[in-house]
Amino acid sequence: MNTSKVAVSLILAILSLNSHAASWGYEGNVGPSHWGQVDPEYISCSTSKEQSPVNIETHHAKSSKLPGLSFQYTPQAAEVTNNGHTIQINVAPGSLLRFDNEDFELRQFHFHTPSEEEIDGKSFPMDAHFVHNSDDGQIVVVAVLFKEGRKNQNLEAVFNTLPDVGKITEIAAFNPASILPPQGSYYKYQGSLTTPPCSTGVTWLILKTPVELSPDQIAAFKKFYRMNARPVQPLNSRVIESSD
Repeated sequence: MNTSKVAVSLILAILSLNSHAASWGYEGNVGPSHWGQVDPEYISCSTSKEQSPVNIETHHAKSSKLPGLSFQYTPQAAEVTNNGHTIQINVAPGSLLRFDNEDFELRQFHFHTPSEEEIDGKSFPMDAHFVHNSDDGQIVVVAVLFKEGRKNQNLEAVFNTLPDVGKITEIAAFNPASILPPQGSYYKYQGSLTTPPCSTGVTWLILKTPVELSPDQIAAFKKFYRMNARPVQPLNSRVIESSD
C-alpha cells in the first residue's frame, strides 16, 4: 500500500471511532487485551511496539527545545455525539494547530476516564484527546489532563448536552481553545491510536498543566462511561521528550 493510501486509511480510522462499534470495548473478551484478536484489522493492537497510551516518567523525559504550539482554534458550531465508546465533539473546518512549521486541522476531540496517560504512574480523573491531521496525512493528538476542582464553565455547553448512545446534539458556538491550559509546556512521543485499529505513526503531545473539572461534571460523564481507558502500553525503545 502506498503512503497516500496509508494516510487516508489512518485519517478515516481516526474520524470513525464508532466503526465496528460492536466488536470492541473496554471489558471482558472484547477488552483491550483482546483487541488484536477480535478483528484482523486490529492486529497492530497486539503486535506493534509503538502503542499508546504510555506512562510518562518525568525524571526520564529528555529535556528538548521542542517547537511551540500555536492553537488557532475558532469559535463555531459543534456536534456532540455518543458513539458507544466515548462522548466526541466534532468541529467544523477551520481550527488549526500550528506545530513545527506545519498546519494540522482539528477534526474532533473526545474524553476518557480515567485519563489514558499516566504521569509517574498516576492517572487523572479524565482526559481529552484533540485529534488533528495535516494535508499529507500526518496525525497529531494533543492530550489535556483533567483534575477534580471547580466547575469548568468552558465545558458547560458540552456537559449540559451529553447525548445517549447513537444520538447527536448541537452546540451553536463553541471555542475548543477555551479548554486548553494557559501554559503550553508539553511532553512529546511517537505512538498510536488508543482505540482500534491502534494504527501507529501518531505524534502525541501531552500538555503538562491539568485543567479543572467539577465532581458533578466528572460524574455526568461517568453515567455513560464509568471506564473507557486503554491501559498504558510498554514504552520499549521510544524516547519521551519534554519541552523547556
